[in-house]
Amino acid sequence: TYGVFMPLALAYMGSFMIERFLFFAFKKEAKKKLKSMDKLQIIAITGSYGKTSIKNFVAEILSKKYRVYATPRSVNTIGGIVKDVNESLPSDTEIYVCEAGARESGDIYEITTFLEPQNVVVGRVGLAHVEYFKTLKNIIATKLEIMQSPRLERAFINTSVTDEPHEKVTFFGNEIQNINATLDGTDFELNLDGNILSLHTNVLGSFQTMNISVAVQIAKKFGMSDEEIQSAVSILTPVAHRLQMIKAGGKLILDDGYNGNIDGMLEAVRLCSLHSGRKVIVTPGLVESSDELNLKFIEAINSVFDIAIVTGSLNAELFDKNLKVKNKIMLSDKSKMQEVLISETRAGDIILFANDAPNFI
Repeated sequence: TYGVFMPLALAYMGSFMIERFLFFAFKKEAKKKLKSMDKLQIIAITGSYGKTSIKNFVAEILSKKYRVYATPRSVNTIGGIVKDVNESLPSDTEIYVCEAGARESGDIYEITTFLEPQNVVVGRVGLAHVEYFKTLKNIIATKLEIMQSPRLERAFINTSVTDEPHEKVTFFGNEIQNINATLDGTDFELNLDGNILSLHTNVLGSFQTMNISVAVQIAKKFGMSDEEIQSAVSILTPVAHRLQMIKAGGKLILDDGYNGNIDGMLEAVRLCSLHSGRKVIVTPGLVESSDELNLKFIEAINSVFDIAIVTGSLNAELFDKNLKVKNKIMLSDKSKMQEVLISETRAGDIILFANDAPNFI
């Protein structure tokens, strides 16, 4: 046995050492590239919810005035960021907008000491990924590692994280007022030090006003005028699979497939309630969550939807027992989804994909 396992263990250790050595070399190369771009401003964004939305909104607004590059899709690990810098970051970039994610304590610190961002954002923090961090206190401490950037000029921190004053911190979350969020878009105001800024966006969901608000405040730090900001916000692109409206065959499809938190899902349900036609939801429920929150979600579904299609087996028993809609379909085989939608839905319906978006949409 020793003769079999010892060579395997040595081979694994050797492979691991080579991998670490290569990563260190790639990281050193990326760091050298960042240092060579001496005028580059870096904005790093973390949080439990909304990181990708904030990143996209910041990049879109600032790109109206600057050469901006943002990490693609949901790239947010040290490995992904190093690869992105080496292979994709254009050398003439003026502002690099980077998303920072974490699975354990120290992850954000490693990204922060690599990037050394001048501007950082900590978005809403909650119990997402609590299975990795055990407590909300640990989650907050990990997110706040981003404050340890040696070049920090300004940190924008959501009020859900901390309210402890700091000379370099701008808090956001309490400045939003008069929100009117419908299926046609969102109107709201920002009260920034007594100055009222009125904004309209085609991005759906009242919770997105918070993500847009911090992007606006960053744009103001970078010298953009109210008029430039209002214009940029009015043409913001909804993030794919996050309350993304699609019109097809006379049906309204609300693709919220990448949204897995209860507040966002309840807002999607509320928006559907504004539709005058039939309402259909396709969902597996909340994943990595509690029965209590899933029951809260089921209660909202019961009050709004005519048809509920429950996918997968994870929450099937709970949903089957508690759903009271007119037409309930338990769909364990997702390959039959398109067939079910064709037979059960019609023109004039709104169809919400909540925490589940099949490839065909």
